[in-house]
Amino acid sequence: MKIAALVSGGVDSSVVVHQLKEQGYDPTIFYIRIGMEDKDGYIDCPSEEDIEITTYIAKKYGCKMEIVSLHEEYWENVVNYTIEAVKRGQTPNPDMMCNKMIKFGCFEQKWGHEFDKIATGHYATTTEIDGKTWLSTAKDHVKDQTYFLGQISQMQVSKLMFPIGNLLKSEVRAIASQQNMPSAQRKDSQGICFLGKINYNDFIGRYLGEQEGKIIELETGKVVGKHKGYWFHTIGQRKGLGLSGGPWFVIKKDIKRNIIYVSNGYDPETQYGKTVNLGGFSFITEDIWGDFGGTKDITFKIRHTPDFTKGTIEKIGDIYRIQSEEKIQGIAAGQFGVVYDEASKLCIGSGVIADDSEI
Repeated sequence: MKIAALVSGGVDSSVVVHQLKEQGYDPTIFYIRIGMEDKDGYIDCPSEEDIEITTYIAKKYGCKMEIVSLHEEYWENVVNYTIEAVKRGQTPNPDMMCNKMIKFGCFEQKWGHEFDKIATGHYATTTEIDGKTWLSTAKDHVKDQTYFLGQISQMQVSKLMFPIGNLLKSEVRAIASQQNMPSAQRKDSQGICFLGKINYNDFIGRYLGEQEGKIIELETGKVVGKHKGYWFHTIGQRKGLGLSGGPWFVIKKDIKRNIIYVSNGYDPETQYGKTVNLGGFSFITEDIWGDFGGTKDITFKIRHTPDFTKGTIEKIGDIYRIQSEEKIQGIAAGQFGVVYDEASKLCIGSGVIADDSEI
């Protein structure tokens, strides 16, 4: 079987190569260069150290290695998506789009089609049911990354391998230490890659500029401060508002009037909700519900977290509406809601949290 292993230089993807060799495979290692466009050209997300470590892993295990570039595709599909979503006042998830459009999209089209399987260092697993492949959760529920894979398609999941999905993070690090991998003690990467190089507000400001607006207390209508543009703030945000007498939380945004509404207190009720409306819902493996009436019991996530939330889902026109059993903090338009089965094992699909105006 011909396997392409996507290796970034981190501990997880490095151990993927070890696991594949232990299973008798001889993967071809691919290091993908991705980055954002700047006035001086492209800024690489990864450092040269990442390439050095990946090269070391390839030599250690006797694997062929290729360094490929998806700079332009990353800009078009991930960075541009992020800017446009923020401009609309939404909360984007670049990591999900990177998986769907870049790692398992553009890479597959350009190089992956020559291989039977694509192996990655995600904490996830796959499950075969009646000849169909389902995305399923990892052994390590704290590290589980199926939320970030919630937008992939049936064709993509059927070709993926997750060699560390049945390992705990501690076991992955132990293997890396035993094998004297240079990445054994490296810290995990955090979120979208270009934030490692550029301050988020600087990045947003570069493309959307600044526009002064009011910060208003939701309950009283009192102006409590000023901001430099609603696009610098997200629903549920607590830090970076520059307000005294806190804590303050961003509760909602008026895009047309460039107003940020906030509530005061350590746990204001206004930051919670129980209803999540998902637009553009897509099933990963298959539509297991059809045109069902009533509700289905599910578990779900609206952000990357170890915890699953129980609830029910129903279809109302083109919208899938989730009613949560418990209050959820910071429900924001543009975020993805990822739906799992009742046992929190199989990942069924995902949709984008809709604006109230879209309902």
